[in-house]
Amino acid sequence: MKALPPPPGPHLPPERDPRVADLVPDYADMHALVGDLVLPGGASMYVMSALETSRELVRHSFYRYEFATVAVTHSLFALEHVLAERLATNGPLHVLIERATDAGLVTAELAVELDRGRRLRDGLAQGTASSAALRPIRAVDLLRAVFDAVSLLLRPSSATGSGTAPAGVAQPAGRLARLWEEHRRALFPDGFRGVDLDGVDLVLLDAEVAGLVQRELTGGLDDTGIASLWSRIADLDKIAPLIKEAYCASFFANLRTMAQLAAAPYVPTAT
Repeated sequence: MKALPPPPGPHLPPERDPRVADLVPDYADMHALVGDLVLPGGASMYVMSALETSRELVRHSFYRYEFATVAVTHSLFALEHVLAERLATNGPLHVLIERATDAGLVTAELAVELDRGRRLRDGLAQGTASSAALRPIRAVDLLRAVFDAVSLLLRPSSATGSGTAPAGVAQPAGRLARLWEEHRRALFPDGFRGVDLDGVDLVLLDAEVAGLVQRELTGGLDDTGIASLWSRIADLDKIAPLIKEAYCASFFANLRTMAQLAAAPYVPTAT
């Protein structure tokens, strides 16, 4: 029988990468470096996860310099996804950026920064660029362009106004179905299983809303289901201000949007 390896020695904390020595004096100072990279509202869980991961990679470039370059390339997954959805077409990223610029969805200045990130990604894939190509401070500049572009692309178009339908008017079933599919693929927030906020069990709340939405999509809700859905929406409103972690807040904000869409056909018209 093969002997087990000896137990590892005491865990040593990671050391600062010497290449960031002139950037910040301590890891805590990396928080300020990425502090203005705010996750855009209204994004899908896929986009939120990609952007948040990118932001955290820059923060952790304090320990591994190359993470800064990886952060920018990873953020382009979110950008490409949002561009394709907004333009209702697929294609190479540089073409999508050009079409969004021509359509006035992003500014020309922003498009230049986005294309710099795209060319860096292509250079890495082709072996003409290094994983250490970007200093963290420059990575933040390129990430900010992606964050800003995604926020702009998620704004409702002028043709749809504010994007909010009047009370009593059902939202398109296609949007509810799309949100439902995104929610099915989304991971429940780490560390929040078994958590109770103001008397609301988060796992149970997610399961109940998901079940009600599925019933609405497959055949419609009866009176009991409608009442239950509005009760769960009230719970979502109650817990929203209590969630401080970004991914968890986005997860339940998207769940509330989905619940609202499912409930919209049952809002009585004003008399």
